[in-house]
Amino acid sequence: MRGVYATFTGELPRAARLSAALLYGGPEATLSHYTAAEEWGMVPIRDGPVEITVPYNCSATSQPDRVIVHRSRALRFTVRNYVPPRTSRVDTIIDLATSQSTPEEAVDTVIDLVGRSGVTVTELRTVLELRKAYRHRKALDRAAELIAGGLMSILEAEYLREVELAHSIPPADRQVPFTVDDRVLWEDATYDSLGVPLTVRLDGRTHHSTPGVAFRDRRRDNAAELAGRSRLVYGWHEVHKDPCGVASEVLAVLRRAGWSGGNRCSRCSKVVSGLAG
Repeated sequence: MRGVYATFTGELPRAARLSAALLYGGPEATLSHYTAAEEWGMVPIRDGPVEITVPYNCSATSQPDRVIVHRSRALRFTVRNYVPPRTSRVDTIIDLATSQSTPEEAVDTVIDLVGRSGVTVTELRTVLELRKAYRHRKALDRAAELIAGGLMSILEAEYLREVELAHSIPPADRQVPFTVDDRVLWEDATYDSLGVPLTVRLDGRTHHSTPGVAFRDRRRDNAAELAGRSRLVYGWHEVHKDPCGVASEVLAVLRRAGWSGGNRCSRCSKVVSGLAG
């Protein structure tokens, strides 16, 4: 980067690359966007340019493959004095969301990162209220509403959008507590409000990383069976690749219990079981 020099040879370690980018940006520069998210532990560390934010009057410009420079008029309100300095968790989430191409991607980004970061919906709404001017404003407000309603992951957001809303299924109750073995566990979606004891579990993992998780889920399944509850479990592949097939199965269980409703969406290529309405 122009004006910044290393006093040693060889490949720059990550800490040196971050320091160089901040020196290049000037005394008020701070890590932001994806780089700040890396430092907060929200996303995996990648091999790419360092992202910083500087005041509007700063002369620093982006340097290909080394540093991406963003500008902000409210920088002093978003920085946290860590080493190295970075934007706050909630401001980092908003920055990444507003950089997305579509409102839908912005919503998914907020839901995903809030679920990973420990940011509360109250903190999110407070900063959204303070930061009036940015892209995807309505989408970010919508994301806050969804999180307040219990959505905790991109998978849950996609299930709501592509399975429930697209097929005229009333949104389920989210994050419903159930007691199993004297422990309170939380189910992703239940349809008891429709008069149907159906639980839909959304599992974004490709496998259970610990025996304890697998044991907990078996106990939860057994408890549901003993309580006479139907259960359906879906992962990212089913919801993302075949939401119409997922909807047909959910509707089949709902209708078996006497609920009527639901329709084919514009992507349903044919009437499948459970979508004949």
